[in-house]
Amino acid sequence: MSDSQTLFLPDNASLFTRLRVASQCLKELRNDATNPTYGQTFNLSLNVNVYASLAQQLQRSEEGRRMLSKRPSLTARELDLAAFERMPEGTLGHEFARYYRDNKISPFETTLELKNDIDFLSKRYRETHDLLHVLTGYGTDVVGEMELQAYVLGNLGLRTTALVLLNGTIGQLKAPQSGVGRSEYLRRLWAAFRRGSASPRFLDFWFEEHWETPVATLRARLCAPAQA
Repeated sequence: MSDSQTLFLPDNASLFTRLRVASQCLKELRNDATNPTYGQTFNLSLNVNVYASLAQQLQRSEEGRRMLSKRPSLTARELDLAAFERMPEGTLGHEFARYYRDNKISPFETTLELKNDIDFLSKRYRETHDLLHVLTGYGTDVVGEMELQAYVLGNLGLRTTALVLLNGTIGQLKAPQSGVGRSEYLRRLWAAFRRGSASPRFLDFWFEEHWETPVATLRARLCAPAQA
């Protein structure tokens, strides 16, 4: 597949075109999950209206306007994981660094230009993905990733998360993974969706100002209790 086939997302594209581009990008991301171009295009393909609405909401508050004006970043070049590891155990910084070390992965990177608030919020969502794993406690296995997608769907209503959940659930129902049966899998997704719906919005939270805050404190502030 050429870049022109995959990445061309015209302004005011039809729903059919957006679904086609999203499906193409999702297919590519299965083999190259950290590709910033495919990831950003996938994220924007179905979420433009959601991000536009969120940007309008943020403009109504002083903190929201500060977020959109400053455009804080959590990409790899802004994160000093070595310094985070030296923070006390249980703090967001320490547990965030541990998350990367334990999972043998690296922080999000992108070279894409931010042309507007929608681009910023799309980028912000992608770079807070790993922080959400730390805060919610959802794992990085197949089922844990789907739980996090369900949580985000409930919290932000991102349409791409619905597409990921649909694809992932079809695969899980055909061939259950992680030792989780079909009924248990569906129960956990529903619980994660309801938890996300009941939680405060996380996308406009200034994580950068809370590296020394205990994860337990932030979890209580940002995440509704997990249901058994």
